[in-house]
Amino acid sequence: MLTNDQLLAQIPNCLTGTAFTNLGERYEGKVRDNYTKDGKRIIVVTDRLSAFDKVITLIPFKGQVLNQMAKFWFEKTEDIIGNHVIEFPDPNVVVAKECVAMPVEMVVRGYITGVTSTSIWTHYEKGVRNFCGNELPDGLKKNQKLESPILTPSTKAEKGEHDESVSRQEILDRGVITAEEFDYMADAAMKLYARGVEIAAKQGIILVDTKYEFGKDSDGNIVLIDEIHTPDSSRFWFADEYESRLSSGEEQKKIDKEYLREWLADHGFRGEGEIPAIPDDVKVETARRYIEAYELITGEEFVAEVGDVKSRLQNNLSNYL
Repeated sequence: MLTNDQLLAQIPNCLTGTAFTNLGERYEGKVRDNYTKDGKRIIVVTDRLSAFDKVITLIPFKGQVLNQMAKFWFEKTEDIIGNHVIEFPDPNVVVAKECVAMPVEMVVRGYITGVTSTSIWTHYEKGVRNFCGNELPDGLKKNQKLESPILTPSTKAEKGEHDESVSRQEILDRGVITAEEFDYMADAAMKLYARGVEIAAKQGIILVDTKYEFGKDSDGNIVLIDEIHTPDSSRFWFADEYESRLSSGEEQKKIDKEYLREWLADHGFRGEGEIPAIPDDVKVETARRYIEAYELITGEEFVAEVGDVKSRLQNNLSNYL
């Protein structure tokens, strides 16, 4: 694990974004810069961190962690469903098949938790007992394990807007995808989550909940796109402290970006108003948690690419420029 001083030293080198003019048409997401050309999508994972559907700050090595973590999981799950990956030419880059993104994300939850205004726990606390078509019993505690994992799909919001959690029927009523497409993605999502839970458990980690994005490739096949089981798309807790913390009402020990979400919430920000300035020590702690997540879950040492990310990208993407 890198020292705090090493993490601090990388802050000035964080990858804010890219502007490669020869890579193709550019689209900027919250975290990723996408370039499309000749049936390929070159995805550069930046160090931008989003929370509450807003870009908040930059976290050292975050892009590399996310991309390398996604690589690990794509390889571990390709027997369940095909994915968009062609190659990983740089620690921050994946070259993928160009796909048309499905307008629905599949969110799978094994526990009732969350701090955002749209989270399942927030709704439950307010008395909601049917969440996205799932009937929830009375008497659940925050962070409690659900009897079985549930699917809570969400619409993909425009940039700056909040995603909306919806039921299968609501999605079908809107006519954005067919029942066959929904059920195929739902089945894949539940199998992917089960695989993630199994692998994480071997490392003493709980995969709490996660989201999956799917797209159609040029042959019309639905494949897994974007990312899978990363600290941005998932919550992870430590298994050895789960029961004791649940019993005492303590928050779970986390290794995901919930740490920064909770810091923001404690400082009065939940998605509306001005984003508070993030101190360097909070950035460093967030980076440490991302790297810790990678090492704990993959069982591999994180090999950090220190220094100027942009010049390295320029070199590693030379075949595409």
